[in-house]
Amino acid sequence: MGCDHFGLYAEFEISGVTQRMRWVNPGSFMMGSPEAELERDDDEFQHQVTITQGYWLADTACTQGLWEVVMGNNPSRFKGEDRPVESVSWQDVAGFLDRLNQQQPDPGLRLPTEAEWEYACRAGTETPFASGEQISTEQANYDGNYPYNDGPKGPYREETIEVKALAEGINTWGLHQMHGNVIEWCADWYGDYPEGEDEDPVGPPKGVLRGFRVLRGGSWVSGGRNLRSACRGIDDPGSRYLNIGFRLARGQNGR
Repeated sequence: MGCDHFGLYAEFEISGVTQRMRWVNPGSFMMGSPEAELERDDDEFQHQVTITQGYWLADTACTQGLWEVVMGNNPSRFKGEDRPVESVSWQDVAGFLDRLNQQQPDPGLRLPTEAEWEYACRAGTETPFASGEQISTEQANYDGNYPYNDGPKGPYREETIEVKALAEGINTWGLHQMHGNVIEWCADWYGDYPEGEDEDPVGPPKGVLRGFRVLRGGSWVSGGRNLRSACRGIDDPGSRYLNIGFRLARGQNGR
């Protein structure tokens, strides 16, 4: 465990591959988007959420290097040890977590809840992006032909990039590329947000829309609007696409 200008971090290593985890303090935030936010979706009802316990969140999406030492294979289309693993389903990730936790002296690695994901992505901000009202292709990997809110266009890289490739793609809590590159699986089934305040939400007990799971963050194929902190992606838990990945979480004291 250590501390830097972002805060506390801890690391674990599997067969020479290291993953850093950032400590996220408990707190409250406004989840979803205000009605005035441009290009928002109808399922982003804004409501106050309280995260009552701190948790650990990986500072990057899971890399191909980590996936390969745990699973012995690499399903990704865009190969690179330090690129995010992609083309993995929610079910594939569940299998990865089972195997990874068997190799951990302190098990409990899991997917973040949707609320944990957005809380960490925002890093204390209330704007469409952790970077503010706008985002650029220097800050995130997405289709720069389709910027948010008529912003400046940028390149379309047409593939993933390394998880720490963008110097400007790190938020103030030390988390890389929460916007773009790969859209990330969350633990939750997809469902409507509650009407009032909520505490440590984990989503509905089962999928209410064709059994879909939640994805967050947008990806290299997304336009700028889909990278917003509040934007909710959904897909079948068996889906595998070239833009889908994930990042690890662990509860307080390994829970």
